[in-house]
Formats: sequence, structure tokens, C-alpha cells
Amino acid sequence: MGERKVLNKYYPPDFDPAKIPRRRQPKNQQIKVRMMLPMSIRCNTCGTYIYKGTKFNSRKEDVIGDTYLGIQIFRFYFKCTRCSAEIAFKTDPQNSDYVVESGASRNFEPWREEEEAVEKEKKKSAAEEMGDAMKSLENRAVDSKRDMDILAALEEMRLMKSRHATVSVDMMLETLRRSAYDKEQKIAEEFDKADEELIKSIAFPGSQNYVQRIQDDEDEDLDEDFGQSSSNPCKLPDDNLKGKSNSELSSTVEKTNKFLNKKQYF
Repeated sequence: MGERKVLNKYYPPDFDPAKIPRRRQPKNQQIKVRMMLPMSIRCNTCGTYIYKGTKFNSRKEDVIGDTYLGIQIFRFYFKCTRCSAEIAFKTDPQNSDYVVESGASRNFEPWREEEEAVEKEKKKSAAEEMGDAMKSLENRAVDSKRDMDILAALEEMRLMKSRHATVSVDMMLETLRRSAYDKEQKIAEEFDKADEELIKSIAFPGSQNYVQRIQDDEDEDLDEDFGQSSSNPCKLPDDNLKGKSNSELSSTVEKTNKFLNKKQYF
């Protein structure tokens, strides 16, 4: 039982490996491999969409006589998941991509179009620089300016990130609390200043800006009339008006109105 599980086999002393017959395999033999679809395609036979990342068993072979800078190009064959039609595609080392050869068509991919446009622009600029030294200098200046702008933006992002990394939650709360306190203090100072200005605008007796009113003769007459009436409080107003003519009464009323109006202003 122990001999069945050993890894090393017994080789007799007269063993000659050259006498072992070798099988003659075809030069371009297909190898079965399991792989994932590197792109999204649509079957030409049934119209089924096969998406990128679909697993399938395929047959791999070398493309005879087709290389790129010494890199061998491989061709893969697999079957549609619905109609079992054969689909073939091969590698494209020049563009680091794959090319569908038969049985399907590749779906539109917008990022590939952008990459192709960039490549065309690079080729065009290279062709222009071939015979024009000034154009080459201008393109280099534009490229250097673009690189400097990118480096400046990266440096700014790095500084911003470092500033944000040093800020903690407690520091943010303390900053907000301090700003709210400063705002309240500023509002209180504004109110105090307004109150002081209002107080200064009022002229009190004894101050420099106080103006004393000079009494007129009419005011003295009214004070005398009111003094007489107040000296005899039991005497009715009708008794005071008795013995006076209409002209005297009208003059007294006018003086009283003027006096009251002046009192309202002061």
C-alpha cells in the first residue's frame, strides 16, 4: 500500500531516456484555456450581447507570420452562449487591446474614442515637429506649462489635505463657540455705543448745551392769573370770569393756549 502513494518512481540501471518514443505534435496546435471576455461584443448570428467579464472555454493558437516587435500574437476561438456560433478575436499588442476578427462586432466604448483622438493628436503634433523647429519649441513650452499647472494643483491639494488633517472636532467646536461669543460681544458694544450717543444728544440742565427759556410778559400775566385762582381754591372758575368783558376773556384764552403750546415743546 505504501508504494502506491510515493512520488518518486524506480528507474532501473539500464534506463535510457533516448529510447522513449516521442509523439509528433502539430506545429500550431490549439490549446484549450478558460478565460474571461476582455470586451463587450454582439453576436452577428443571433444578436445576443455578451458582456465583458463573461467566462468561457476557448481555444488558443499562435497567429503564424504575424508579430509586433517580436511579440507573438494569439488568436482565440469560443462559442456564443445562445446560438453556439463560433467567434474569433486576437490580441493587439500595439494598442494593448484586442481585435474581433469574425462572428461578432464590438460594442461602442466612448473612452476608446477619446484615447484614439489623443493618439491622433500626438501623431499630428509629431508630424508637424518633424520639419519645423519653432513648432517643436512651442509644443514643448505648452507641455511644460501644463505640467507646471498640474504640479501646482497637486501641491495645493496636498496642503489643503494637510490642513484638514490637523483639524479635530474639538478645535472646530471651539472655533465656532469663539466666533459666536465674538459676535455677541460686537452686538453688545454697538448697542452700548448707540445708547451713549443718545444720552449725549439730550441736553440736561446744568450741561454746556443746555438752553434756558426766557419767559415772556404773557407768561408772567398767565402765571399771575393762575396764581390768583390758586390763592382762592374755593372760588370757582366762573367767579374768576365774572366782572370781565368779552375782549378780556378772549385775550385770557389766547394767552392760556399759547402758554400750553409752549409747555408742550419743553
